[in-house]
Amino acid sequence: MLTLNKRLIVILISVALLLFIPFIAMQFTSEVNWSPLDFLVMGILLLSTGLIFDLTLRKVKKMEHRFVLGLVILISFFLIWAELAVGIFGTPFAGS
Repeated sequence: MLTLNKRLIVILISVALLLFIPFIAMQFTSEVNWSPLDFLVMGILLLSTGLIFDLTLRKVKKMEHRFVLGLVILISFFLIWAELAVGIFGTPFAGS
């Protein structure tokens, strides 16, 4: 079992690796054009999702509840990501 510090390190490394993907893509194509604010917002979104998921795994004991809450967390992440990227709901936070 991972300790709290090791889990946090795994989450932070995962966020950094995921953010490294668009950074590398920007070096090879003009199709990916992220600003520093884009990296900051996505970093916050990924980190908060990872920390909430970790908190859920630590606090919720029933496997069924863990599964449902994990699914809700992932769906929320993808909806926020889609809204920020293309504005599927048309909020003022939309990227388009």
